[in-house]
Amino acid sequence: MESVLLDTPDGISARLGWDPKVTVHDRRRILARELVADKLGLELKDVRVDREAPQQFGYHTRLIATRGEEELPFVIKTASFRTATVVAIADPTFVFGLDIRDLQPDEVTIHDMQRHSHLLDESNILELISHWTRVQAVLEADARGVRVKPEYVRLDTARRKGWIRDRHAQYEITDLSRDAWIITLAHAKV
Repeated sequence: MESVLLDTPDGISARLGWDPKVTVHDRRRILARELVADKLGLELKDVRVDREAPQQFGYHTRLIATRGEEELPFVIKTASFRTATVVAIADPTFVFGLDIRDLQPDEVTIHDMQRHSHLLDESNILELISHWTRVQAVLEADARGVRVKPEYVRLDTARRKGWIRDRHAQYEITDLSRDAWIITLAHAKV
């Protein structure tokens, strides 16, 4: 699998990987393992990344990095779109979310973006995708998921900060785009 390190703010590391032959779950684990090993100066074989064991009925998406029996103090977040996955790690003092899209959205996705958008010109697809990835990254950082509608997310005019009206948290927004992928990171230090 090919992967590249992304240029991220201090305290957060992120990597983009793509390979249609590797499952999305394997891409997430491989990239997270590479990031953790690099951050701690360990060999890949010394780091293990697994899905959190369910403590109750439900689907858990949280990844946990371990070294031997010791759980490592990282928050791991992922986002995937088609054959690409982006993974970011940070210490627990950060709250962050990711989103990734390509430059060729299908008609259903375009319609969904336009329906929730606050843009005046919704026909500019590149602008719409850029706006949408920022909104989705803020929703991921907020961690309430589908309980919050995308139209509740607010962005400043420069689209460098985002927030949700009923919360006091404001997220810095960083564009991590690479090649044909639009990647956005929304982050705040708690």
